[in-house]
Amino acid sequence: MTFPRLTGILLHPISLPSVGGIGDLGPAAYEFIDFLAHGKQGLWQVLPLNPPANGNSPYSSTSAFAGNPQLISVERLAKAGWLDSTALSGLTRDVGPIDYERVNQEKLPLLHLAAVNFLNRHSSDARQHFDAFCIENEWWLEDFVVFDLLRERHGGDWSKWPAQFARRDPAALHELRQDASPELSMRRVLQFFFWEQWHAIRNYCAQKSIKVVGDIAIFVDYDSADVWAHRDLFRLREDDLQPEVVSGVPPDYFSATGQRWGNPLYNWEKLRSTGYRWWVQRLRWATQTCDFIRLDHFRGFAQFWEIPASEPNAIHGRWVDGPGDELFNKIKEELGGLPFFAEDLGFITPDVVALRDRHDIPGMAVLQFAFGDVGAHAYLPHRVPQNRVIYSGTHDNDTSLGWWRALGETERRAVQALIGECGDGPNWGLIRLAQSSPAAFSIVPLQDVLGLGSEARLNTPSTHVGNYYWRCQPEALKPALAQKLAALAEVTDRLPQAAGTISAEHFHA
Repeated sequence: MTFPRLTGILLHPISLPSVGGIGDLGPAAYEFIDFLAHGKQGLWQVLPLNPPANGNSPYSSTSAFAGNPQLISVERLAKAGWLDSTALSGLTRDVGPIDYERVNQEKLPLLHLAAVNFLNRHSSDARQHFDAFCIENEWWLEDFVVFDLLRERHGGDWSKWPAQFARRDPAALHELRQDASPELSMRRVLQFFFWEQWHAIRNYCAQKSIKVVGDIAIFVDYDSADVWAHRDLFRLREDDLQPEVVSGVPPDYFSATGQRWGNPLYNWEKLRSTGYRWWVQRLRWATQTCDFIRLDHFRGFAQFWEIPASEPNAIHGRWVDGPGDELFNKIKEELGGLPFFAEDLGFITPDVVALRDRHDIPGMAVLQFAFGDVGAHAYLPHRVPQNRVIYSGTHDNDTSLGWWRALGETERRAVQALIGECGDGPNWGLIRLAQSSPAAFSIVPLQDVLGLGSEARLNTPSTHVGNYYWRCQPEALKPALAQKLAALAEVTDRLPQAAGTISAEHFHA
């Protein structure tokens, strides 16, 4: 798929300066979109929007389809009449690092109260929208709300639940739906709230000619409604329902033992026999949720690293062929196009490149990786072809200023040879390099626009603490920054393209 020439900013909603201790889809999101529009930015990239499973990572989720309730704006719920505005008085207004425990203690009870109020007041118009949402999304919603309730009652490892629930005994699930009807209804309402607010955000972006870039992790969590509800689509042992093999990457220059991610691997033979139905649903949902999608760990569609679940690390794994062309041909047949680009960083073999190029899927280039040895120069801006998405850095990198401060002298000289002595900082030098490259999309993290150092880094891969805490300060989005971005978008021919509003049907499968 040929992408238009656009520029934009990477900022996950959790990093917005909203009330309640975490960024959400409320007023701060609309202010950010206004900033993008004033800066003539045509793209807003987010990370996965699903509810977190283990830790705070958006890439570890209890559902590939559900929305994260933490991102629901209580201010918008109050405006809609589902909360008394006085109920918000106890929420923190501080915009410091996210305290997830505090968010869960203070914000989630308000969301539950709003859901109860919604169910009790029977507003005819709102209730009709809710009923339609439940019917049209039953294919994922019902499994999710039951899973979420059972997970709350019995813990995260669903294989250890009472057997009738772990193995989805129809009679037991039917009885649960009858006995726990109010709790399940509340969870449906929370999903309705989330997707209504996201729908409104999408429409506001469209009015401002801003397209949303989403993100899909190739693997899903074992601790998810998807694996629990579709055991046959994953490589699980029948005796204890645990994974037989898990995901990861092999040992390399950075890690002598590789990375053992631990996600259950797909049973691709079974998926093939269904016409890849689950993947078609997943990618259709993604394209109805966002305008463009980043496919994380794209190489796993060509070949993936299979690790026996009994192994403590990734050393004793093996490469196994993925679904390759067959899956993408099916997706193209079902969706009519492939509005995706590939996260194809790291060790990429010719077969992965060939798969990507056969389906005209753009790849990625990251400028922070471009200034090492000669092999890294493929990421230099003048070497990047049009069919790419170029970044100064991603959510997994240090900020550009933090990266610059840690550079060795040789790499620093290489950077300066291209950007010169930038009076506004090396971060702006990288932004200008990205913008002026031939790449179709140029995307930079907001931290680079703000000139922040390592204290604003969002995530450090292969670490399990200190990630996904950073938040933008409310006074940071200054008009002068928007003007600077706008001037750069104009001179690099990356002005936004007009877009229409998004109809409600885009949020139903």
